[in-house]
Amino acid sequence: MSQTITIDPVTRLEGHGKVTIHLNAAGEVESANFHVTQVRGFERFSEGRPFYEMPSLMARICGICPVSHLIASAKACEAIMSVRIPHTGAQLRRMLNLAQMVQSHALSFFYLSSPDLLLGMESDPATRHIFGVVQAKPELGRAGVGLRRFGQHIIELLGNKRVHPGWVVPGGVTEPLATAKRDEILAMIPEAYAGIKLALAWYKQIADGFKPEIDVFANFASNYMGLINDDESIEFTDGALRLLDAKGDIVADGITANQFTEVIGEAVEPYSYTKFAYYKPLGYPGGCYRVGPLARLNIAKSMGTPLADEELKLFKQISKGPVQSSFYYHYARLIDILYGIEKIERILADPQILDKHVRATAGVNRLEGAGQAEAPRGTLHHHYKVDENGLIKWANLVIATGQNNRAMNDGVLQASKHYIKDGKFSEGILNRVEAVVRTFDPCLSCSTHAFGQMPLELKLISAEGELVDRVVRP
Repeated sequence: MSQTITIDPVTRLEGHGKVTIHLNAAGEVESANFHVTQVRGFERFSEGRPFYEMPSLMARICGICPVSHLIASAKACEAIMSVRIPHTGAQLRRMLNLAQMVQSHALSFFYLSSPDLLLGMESDPATRHIFGVVQAKPELGRAGVGLRRFGQHIIELLGNKRVHPGWVVPGGVTEPLATAKRDEILAMIPEAYAGIKLALAWYKQIADGFKPEIDVFANFASNYMGLINDDESIEFTDGALRLLDAKGDIVADGITANQFTEVIGEAVEPYSYTKFAYYKPLGYPGGCYRVGPLARLNIAKSMGTPLADEELKLFKQISKGPVQSSFYYHYARLIDILYGIEKIERILADPQILDKHVRATAGVNRLEGAGQAEAPRGTLHHHYKVDENGLIKWANLVIATGQNNRAMNDGVLQASKHYIKDGKFSEGILNRVEAVVRTFDPCLSCSTHAFGQMPLELKLISAEGELVDRVVRP
């Protein structure tokens, strides 16, 4: 008889998801899917709101990466206003976005994935968590906690709140940087450098021991996309998008926020509330691509900072072409963090960083605007249409997790086929399947935006836990 293995919920990631693995009568894997099981309606209930409220509203989508939504949303609003924000305002927003990247990557690497890397995929689930890491290797645990604190405290200093700061607004930021806050951030940087250098050294010591996982953790040819500067260095807040194929050849370049929806489409599948983004000229699913740390490093020719550039050279030595295995998202994440610390230090050295002119003002000058930025997990796109009074008529968000969605599903299938034989599996094997998803660090709260009529299942459960009724909309 056929069999279905269900992993519900998938643990150590942001949001709610499950994996179903279908076995045939011989016990071999026939199919596997990663399901995003929640649905939210931010695009729909933003309709009718003034456009200038959008950044603050959109930040509420996620408590892990609110800054990315703030910035992408503000950039879309600025397109509606037809304004260019002041230099200092742009620099401060760039620093805020980098601080969020550092804290989010620290959460992903140290809290969610390092238990597998340090303690082992087969280790006791009761201790396979950040506290187990702290107990087994205290200096690594302290580095992770310290790096997350570094990013969060910068967000708090700039935006006055660690989560959902209202400091980023259409046109710039609400207040300039104070000298005391600049000096406080500068004083934190040496400890941040020490933490990331320790983590990188440790990762490079243990990485070769995970060759079996490297071989099957979403290790296949795909396209890659991310923001890049004119000099082909990595970018998080400005720049334009580049799409690279599996051979390392440029498929498309210079994709601006206004051009995004002309070339990127969104498909839906009946098993997930997250859409599947793809490059329209290549169709679906051939035009699907990966975003995030792995994609950014595959695309970039340089990081633009000396220490991160040295690490990028080592990263590029892993493969002659683009690095394919999603296991290397872990390494790329650490390089991102190093770059973020270096770049924050450089921004604080900008002679204009304390300038008081940090915001431009204007009303509705266009009825449509789009903005894009790099969230920790990859490219984030906001697109709004307004009426003459500036009220939102329509909104669409394309989230990094949706752009990685096909690769996550293919990665779950690849790992399941490799590890599950003759219908036999262990907790450690299922943890490896979950770990494939964790390499992408999906943000499922961000990504769940319905398009058209989505499948729905409602269950009525009695107080005794028995199924009383069930309604399904296919």
